Amino acid sequence: MKSRVLILAFVAASFLPMVVLAHHSFTATYDTAKTVTIEGKVTQFLLRNPHSFLHVTAIGKDGKEQNWNVEWAAAGQLGGAGVTRDSLKVGDPVVITGNPARDAADQRLRMVTVKRTSDGFNWGFRQGQVVD
Repeated sequence: MKSRVLILAFVAASFLPMVVLAHHSFTATYDTAKTVTIEGKVTQFLLRNPHSFLHVTAIGKDGKEQNWNVEWAAAGQLGGAGVTRDSLKVGDPVVITGNPARDAADQRLRMVTVKRTSDGFNWGFRQGQVVD
């Protein structure tokens, strides 16, 4: 009986790395071979774990307003790079580059860089500033 429990525990534990990797598989959601640039204004900034989000309203090529959800790094990772809850405010003008969602209709990006055009605040331009 004891060996059966140990075998079941081992089998269950062997699936854990797959679950963790599946959760962090950005390539399943985003096309990391492509980069898109958007320019707009911050509508919301959520600094949280496991991933932070920046919501931005931009004007598309068709002249219509677009609402983008930009997935960023974890709060701890951003905090280590000097990003705080006060770093970006509603209304801040930003230029963001990121990897687009695989579904073109889904206006999501995986953050690569962000720059606030009003004062030059930026993230993603220095070594080590990446979304994991």
